[in-house]
Amino acid sequence: MIVRMPLITERLELVPMTVDIVEAVITRNPARVEELTQARLPAAWPGADLISRAFAFDVDAVRADPERRLWGDRLLITRDGLRRIVGSVVFHGRPDDGIAEVAYGVEPASQRLGLATEGTRACVLWALEQPGVVSVTATTMPFHQASLRVIEKLGMQRCGEREHPLFGELLVYGIRKGPP
Repeated sequence: MIVRMPLITERLELVPMTVDIVEAVITRNPARVEELTQARLPAAWPGADLISRAFAFDVDAVRADPERRLWGDRLLITRDGLRRIVGSVVFHGRPDDGIAEVAYGVEPASQRLGLATEGTRACVLWALEQPGVVSVTATTMPFHQASLRVIEKLGMQRCGEREHPLFGELLVYGIRKGPP
């Protein structure tokens, strides 16, 4: 079992996701999430929409191979006194092809404060340091201005697009491992 340490930024502690945390979120057990993370969970987060998008996988698959499925996934917890969970950064599993795909979200009351950028930057840098990873991509809808701002601040460049059966056109951005 790989031990994953939290990442620390100026305002955040990025705590690795565990099977126990995933199960508590999916079963809508906020008291258990708070117990496991030692942080307050916003009442409105995670909502049903976020759970269906972020946890659209079979929890049995997570239990069977948590090191692959939860690779790099972290909760964003504030460090300003009262520990609060304000969002998450997740990858689409440990990459087999050297390309890690990242996604991120911040609860509504904590948006527009730069927390998504701060947390995602730390996770992207972490991912690019991992053996075998050569790039990190992020996918978003063309009209999602907040997501596009995060991507821009991370220094990602547009590298493609794809069609999604429900969401339509998605833009793909990426950043490659390289000298600082």
